[in-house]
Amino acid sequence: MNTIFFTLLMTFAVACNSQNCKQLPASFKSYNDAISKVTNSNFNYTDIANTSHSSWITSASFYSCDGENGYFIYSTNRDYTYIHKGVPLSIWKAFKTSPSMGSYYDRNIKGKYRLPLQ
Repeated sequence: MNTIFFTLLMTFAVACNSQNCKQLPASFKSYNDAISKVTNSNFNYTDIANTSHSSWITSASFYSCDGENGYFIYSTNRDYTYIHKGVPLSIWKAFKTSPSMGSYYDRNIKGKYRLPLQ
C-alpha cells in the first residue's frame, strides 16, 4: 500500500513541475535552456530511439505536441547534446530505423530544423 501511495505521490510531483508543451516559447535563451524546458514539458507524443548500434549518437528522443512535427534531441559520444525544432515525425521514424543513424542525420537533419534563440 505504501508503495502505491509513494508512486502516486511521485507521479503527481513530477506532473506539477511540468508544463504543457503548447506553453513553450517560440525561441529560447540558449540550447541548454531549450533542452531543459522541452524535456520537462508534457507532450502528446514522445519517443526514444535505440542508439546502441550507432558509433557516435548515444541517445535520441523526439517530443511532439501535435504528432506531426516536434523537437529532436540527441547526445553524442563527446558528451554534447543538440536540439532541433520542427522535425517531421516521418523524419524521426526514418532516423530511428536507419541502418546508420549518423549518416541519416547528416543527410536529412543536420543544418535543417534549427532551433531559434533569442
